[in-house]
Amino acid sequence: MFGIQNYSSFIVAILIFQAVPGAGTIAILDATARYGRKTGLASVAGTLVGDFIFMIAAAAGLAAVLQANPLLFRGLQWFGAAYLCWMGIKLFGKKFQNGGTTSKGPSSRWKYFRRALGVSLTNPKVVLFFVAFFPLFMNPGAHISTLAIMMLHVSFLSLVYQALLVFVGNDISVRLKSFPSARRLATWTAGLALVGLSLKLLANSR
Repeated sequence: MFGIQNYSSFIVAILIFQAVPGAGTIAILDATARYGRKTGLASVAGTLVGDFIFMIAAAAGLAAVLQANPLLFRGLQWFGAAYLCWMGIKLFGKKFQNGGTTSKGPSSRWKYFRRALGVSLTNPKVVLFFVAFFPLFMNPGAHISTLAIMMLHVSFLSLVYQALLVFVGNDISVRLKSFPSARRLATWTAGLALVGLSLKLLANSR
């Protein structure tokens, strides 16, 4: 669908990555808990803009590879599956502590937008993630427009999930911060799902 292979797995992978708590999620929850939904949505916007910038950088490099060397692109698919598996295994060893709130920050929505954008842009591993992630779901002969469609999928699903986090899930998520066992179970489940997904994609790429 849309030039994307393993389309259902592509959607599942995006949702799994959204569900894994990260620095961006923490910034969104903190902003919402302190200053309300509008400030939380400002943080969502900052995170999405940062991710989109990294996606453009990753897509530009992948487009060049796709046009110049299909064999290298196939190698990127194998690398992506291995990277996905490594990320899943890494989640099994993640440690948790009883959550506490961060120090009080500025109440301006614009400042929280910039804060979330900064959190996103200071994680250069995001580029590596997208370079590994996109090829997994593209045919070697896919048109470059497929990358744009994939970017729109990631941005849309990220917006939906993070907005729901602000409007619905904030109270639950803040309470879960005080229960490391619940967070650990959710993270291990995500890790197991990533490992299983990577093995499935490796099998399909043979």
